[in-house]
Amino acid sequence: MLDVLAYVPRDPFQQLTLSLCVLGLFLASIFVFALKPKNKSEPSPSGIEAYLKFIYGCFLKPHTGDGTGSQQDALESFYKAQASVYDATRVQLLRGREDMLGLVAAQLKHRAEAGLISQRPVWVDIGGGTGWNVEQMNSFLSVPEFFRAVYIVDLSPSLCEMARKRFARLGWTNVKVICQDARAFRLHEHELRAYERKENKIQGQNVRDLDENADAGGAELLTMSYALSMIPEFYPVIDSIESLLSPNGIAGVVDFYVQNQVDFRGRNYIGGAIDRHCMWLSRVFWRTWFEIDRVNLEAARRDYLEYRFGTVLSVNARNNFFGTGIKLPYYIWIGCGKDSGASTQKLAEIDAAATESPYLSALDLQTGGTQTDVELHSKAYESAIVNLQSSLPLPATWYQNNHWRIHYDSALPKHTRFNNSYIYAFTWEDDVADHRILRPTANDVILAIGSAGDNILSFCLANPRRVHAVDLNPSQNHLLELKVAAFTALGYQDVWKLFGEGKHGDFKNLLIQKLSPHLSSEAFQFWLHNGTSVFSTSSKGLYYSGGSGNALAMGGWLFRLLGMSSDVKKLCEAQTLNEQREIWQRSIKTVLHSKILTYCILGNEKWLWKALGVPPAQRAVIEADFVKTADFSETATKKDAGEEYMAFHEEPSDEALKQTTGNAIYEYVLNTFEPVINTTLLSTQNHYYLLTLLGHYTPTSHPTYLSPKSHVKLSKPNAFNGLRIHTDEISEVIARMRPSTLTIVVVMDSMDWFPPTGQQAIKQIRALNRALKVKGRVMLRSAGLEPWYLKVFGENGFSCKRVAVRVPGSCIDRVNMYASTWICTKEVGLEQEDVKTRLRQTSLAELKLEAPAMHVEE
Repeated sequence: MLDVLAYVPRDPFQQLTLSLCVLGLFLASIFVFALKPKNKSEPSPSGIEAYLKFIYGCFLKPHTGDGTGSQQDALESFYKAQASVYDATRVQLLRGREDMLGLVAAQLKHRAEAGLISQRPVWVDIGGGTGWNVEQMNSFLSVPEFFRAVYIVDLSPSLCEMARKRFARLGWTNVKVICQDARAFRLHEHELRAYERKENKIQGQNVRDLDENADAGGAELLTMSYALSMIPEFYPVIDSIESLLSPNGIAGVVDFYVQNQVDFRGRNYIGGAIDRHCMWLSRVFWRTWFEIDRVNLEAARRDYLEYRFGTVLSVNARNNFFGTGIKLPYYIWIGCGKDSGASTQKLAEIDAAATESPYLSALDLQTGGTQTDVELHSKAYESAIVNLQSSLPLPATWYQNNHWRIHYDSALPKHTRFNNSYIYAFTWEDDVADHRILRPTANDVILAIGSAGDNILSFCLANPRRVHAVDLNPSQNHLLELKVAAFTALGYQDVWKLFGEGKHGDFKNLLIQKLSPHLSSEAFQFWLHNGTSVFSTSSKGLYYSGGSGNALAMGGWLFRLLGMSSDVKKLCEAQTLNEQREIWQRSIKTVLHSKILTYCILGNEKWLWKALGVPPAQRAVIEADFVKTADFSETATKKDAGEEYMAFHEEPSDEALKQTTGNAIYEYVLNTFEPVINTTLLSTQNHYYLLTLLGHYTPTSHPTYLSPKSHVKLSKPNAFNGLRIHTDEISEVIARMRPSTLTIVVVMDSMDWFPPTGQQAIKQIRALNRALKVKGRVMLRSAGLEPWYLKVFGENGFSCKRVAVRVPGSCIDRVNMYASTWICTKEVGLEQEDVKTRLRQTSLAELKLEAPAMHVEE
């Protein structure tokens, strides 16, 4: 090493001279390879030679031409020297092309299977260059067999010549290369059928020189890959694309972009904004950099595209082509005709299913109009009307293939506070107990909290008339959407890998090629950004994600630290209750029932909320019951001695509650775990605790919805027709529903979340009364034995019955996490109560008026 350093010149002038020589040698090698005459029989250059030509063509070669100054002259000047190496050098730079092709292919296949495309489709690839896109599409769809005709439209003669050679080599006769300005391309000039439709349409009418596809015809697929940013006059090109697209056609665009959140904030039709905002430095740098090669990244191109079409799917991503520290923004956009989802009938149908409105009488014979009907609309419907009045596209959810997900405003603080993450990766409610208590039928209209979606799918197995899943956290609904899409599009083995094992090594391909047609744009964005890391075989899996995953990870870490991992495994594999109890008593119980663990972790208010989803108000319920129970035990002795004692239902004082910190949680945990181990076998009967210990389910212990029999039911074509997923508060959803419509409402333990002070509980209970039919039922679970809000139910037309209670030493259900389960039945509507109250008040007033006269007579 010292010998080498001895030859390095120390004089700055010599160092500069040496550096210039090295740079000159590097540039000379670039020019040699770039200007080397190419033999037509030679294969395309690759490796270092290809990239040297790329560097020369992009950064060193002067932009010259025939002097006309036309766009074609500029393109040819840029591409002619590098046409032969274009494909070899763009694989890493132009990221997202394969994903875009996979997405549009999945949409086309879905439309073909749904009967929306009745003939072999036509594909127009604008700015298709060398035809790379078309050849790559063959890995998703057979180009020669699936497409009747494919048109590659590009303005560069050099790139078009490469495309012709490509398809001559492949022997694909249905692919045609058109060297033409995209603004001037007309499908009817090349397609006989389109020409005949054009001729029939223009007879006796003044029609623009476009394809005018409103009546029939047009291309079923239009794509643009890194072309829109290179077209100076992009407005007429986008207008032309709209005229080329058939009524049920799909458009796909992938391109570079930079944009400030100020530009798109407030737009409800862009299909989500995850990672759309680019930092100031990124915007300035990339705009300047690309302008050197006449590539324009101004936001107007993407904005106008989204304005002229309806957004089906939208993706914002980053390319690390220049290294992990330099990220090049690009987007993928999948769209359709702006008016394809705007028909009055379609809007009314979707709105009716969200609000249970009387319009359903035309679609659902079991629902008819009554004299008490009022005009109610969902927030989604109202947003659609506002957009239509402003000549804007509808929100992206209206253009989905399935209308399970109801549109919501993702920019509202009540949604953004969840930071694009879910708390629950699994549902902590016993669905078997739910069905035993509620016995849902085909006539029921059910509203339930969505959570991780397990119980929603369980209700769907009962085939009720409607299931409304409600959750304020958008990411929880993204998880439910993913499960619904998986049952719709995947076989049992893939569903089991995703939600049984919690891992799938090919998740991204599944998402793009099979699941994407069945997901809303917001959900697709979420899972494209997060799904690979969640489901990767190298990760811990789905059930270690989210807030609940933190609890699982903490438990696993603790067991490993104490050398108890083998005992945990044996506990989960135990075949008898005696074997299970022995392992539990010998080792694991000492950890979970440690007071130190309870005080430091389980008793920590932040940990309870962030990891286990236990809010402070619910913890207060647990602590209040602990004081009541302690007082009851103590004063029972005093009663025997003739002393006065406090009734069990009296609320403890604040001072008494402060003294219970840690003790209440410890007792609650003790009463939860011990009976579960003593009465249910984890390996075959209790998948809830099996999951918390293993981090995945097993073929012998899993939720109801993950059985092969359930997959047969849930994978049927119309299995989820009655499902509607609402991203909002329960009170907001039921306030927009037709009165006296719901028959079952399942609120889990959410009522525990309301503080005793304030109006939240009474508002929700009164709204539930209004939305439920008489004898309709609300099922709730509580961490308390007799929660305070039951009195509010009783005051607002409900009769309350405790259908299960946790007694020390026994299980309330397989979860055993809650102290009681209640059914609150609507006995009378509040409107009737209001009438009775008014009559009673009128009678009292009349008595007061008559009272003086009666006194005189006496």
